[in-house]
Amino acid sequence: MRLDKFLKLTRLIKRRTQANALCDQGGVSLNGKVAKAAATVKPGDALEIRFGNRTVRADVLALPTRATANLAEAAQYVGIRGGDESHLDALANVPDGEA
Repeated sequence: MRLDKFLKLTRLIKRRTQANALCDQGGVSLNGKVAKAAATVKPGDALEIRFGNRTVRADVLALPTRATANLAEAAQYVGIRGGDESHLDALANVPDGEA
């Protein structure tokens, strides 16, 4: 699955266009390397998403087949490192232009 689509479907980023723009700016790393929006994501991969001074590290647990309905459902696809899943709330509400 494409990285930008994964970020959108798991609610790590609100919109796919925001995910695409963040990847273009070098704000997303996949397995320690800066990743483009078209990079392929698979279970076991490590993500690092940077929003200004905020960095979220997560592990890909599974690939969603559709957009997740709520944050509890999103948690089955992404494991936030450090156990602080409040980042999902924060990331889902990033205003346009910050991502």
